[in-house]
Amino acid sequence: MSHQPQYANRPPQRFEILLVPEHVESRGDASVVDSAVRSAVVEATGETGVSGYPRYAGHGIEAEIDSAGRAVEALLVDGSELDIGLTAVVRDVPPRPGG
Repeated sequence: MSHQPQYANRPPQRFEILLVPEHVESRGDASVVDSAVRSAVVEATGETGVSGYPRYAGHGIEAEIDSAGRAVEALLVDGSELDIGLTAVVRDVPPRPGG
């Protein structure tokens, strides 16, 4: 039996990752967006990461994302781990027209 995630459908091709101070994380969507110190739209690379989840990359951020739970399983920001006190929040991004 495999412990790798199974997708009924193809995982999303794009997400927005917001890097927010931990104290803001649970205050609701608008507060999280307004409080982000950095955000980036990341796109699927077609690879699977060490965590077993799809890899996404863009604008200096590389992530492995559990698309079912919208959880970041691994994250690098400009090649380094996330700074203490920051957390990553995943938001859906509409697909590109025609894509």
